[in-house]
Amino acid sequence: MTTTWAKPQRPATDDRRWRALGVCLAAGFISLLDTSIVNVALPSIEHGLGATEAAQSWVVSGYALTFGLALVPAGRLGDIRGRRQAFLLGLAVFTVASAACGLAASPDWLVAFRLIQGAAAGLVAPQTSGLIQQMFQGSERAKAFGLLGSVIGVSTAVGPLAGGLIIDAAGTGDGWRWVFFVNLPIGVAAFAAGLRLLPRFPGSPGRREEFDPVGVVLLGAGVLALMLPLVQEQQWNGRLKWSLLPVGALLLGLFWVWERRMGRLGRAPLVDLELFSLRSFTRGALISLSYFAGFTTVFFVLALFLQNTAGYSALASGLSVMPFAVSSAVGAALGGRLVVRHGRKIVVIGLSGVAVGLLGIAAVAWLVPLEDLGWAAVVPMIIGGIGSGVTVSPNTTLTLTRVPVQRAGAAGGVLQTGQRVGSAAGIAVVGAVYFAHLANGGPAVEALQLGLLTSVGFILVALCLAVADLRERPHAPHDD
Repeated sequence: MTTTWAKPQRPATDDRRWRALGVCLAAGFISLLDTSIVNVALPSIEHGLGATEAAQSWVVSGYALTFGLALVPAGRLGDIRGRRQAFLLGLAVFTVASAACGLAASPDWLVAFRLIQGAAAGLVAPQTSGLIQQMFQGSERAKAFGLLGSVIGVSTAVGPLAGGLIIDAAGTGDGWRWVFFVNLPIGVAAFAAGLRLLPRFPGSPGRREEFDPVGVVLLGAGVLALMLPLVQEQQWNGRLKWSLLPVGALLLGLFWVWERRMGRLGRAPLVDLELFSLRSFTRGALISLSYFAGFTTVFFVLALFLQNTAGYSALASGLSVMPFAVSSAVGAALGGRLVVRHGRKIVVIGLSGVAVGLLGIAAVAWLVPLEDLGWAAVVPMIIGGIGSGVTVSPNTTLTLTRVPVQRAGAAGGVLQTGQRVGSAAGIAVVGAVYFAHLANGGPAVEALQLGLLTSVGFILVALCLAVADLRERPHAPHDD
């Protein structure tokens, strides 16, 4: 299949483009916020709804599963039928599902609505990166991805704080319902603004392209087999669950063979495998997968330690990670400005900063009393947060920079699927290290340090990939 490099089209005015981007970022914020805001509401859900531990687990992991499963098919749907339509549909379903979650009368209904909510979030996410590809180019595109990186960092980190504030204000009985209701005004406002501002770009030009249902099934089953044992690692006892991993690898191998066959026959595959001939895309996707395996686990293991060992409330635990969230937003805006000039060097610097920040938190946990950890970790939190911001948005820009616009949705879906799988794998591995040390009678501080060091290990894998890419192409940050 021949790949053509198309330039993005633009809406009528510059002001309209940036306001349309604001709509995309608002939708992205609430969909990513829901990956972490619910964690601190689980005790309230247990108290107010009588949810079992298994149901609570599915409230969290079910969202992550359907989010990850929807990304690539949703991106392809936007490529074919138009990203505006796909975005608005996903946002509408997400908003309605949020209301349904808040009104749920039983744990089973809450889990069902969370699955729908996650799939809707997966429908929205790849349209955002695709619309950025269409509306912007050059330094403006880097700036737009910088703003997206700020949203990713802030929404992930601020979730526990937002959840803590809501539960603190609304009470433990029905406070969990407002964790979902908070999406409604943002979702409704973003939908109304999207109807007016989002550009009416057509789908794929030329001949009518197929959707490749066989590819959807193979990829979905493969990703499900990989993610399910990872997100349920703490709930499923025994080792039989790990047998799903080779099954997932086999299904993804069959998916690859099928997609190659589709390409040879001149038919439209779900994922254009020529994307992986672009080193900027392949290496960037691997960097993103490895980085998210280390990045998202920090909030997981730190929240466990602060609330279960140091005696912090959910609100205090959320406040303790605010320096990371704020500095991440600053770093993402900075990285978006610098990536055009410095390319992969920015990602190397950012990953180094994250590693130093995590090591600093581990050192502080050893040196100060538990009750002082929150304020004592502010400096390493800031270092790690800036590094995170300087990593995510530049890496996204570099990864998608050579992707043809008509494949931007599917490419964004592949990139974000890797992030979801990486997050699930990281939480499973770091959680296993943390809980195993506690189960063996080890001090909680050592368990935290081992968890953080494991996270650093994932970050170092991403750093090695970035350094290798930089050494191979030191003067051509955007070329393949």
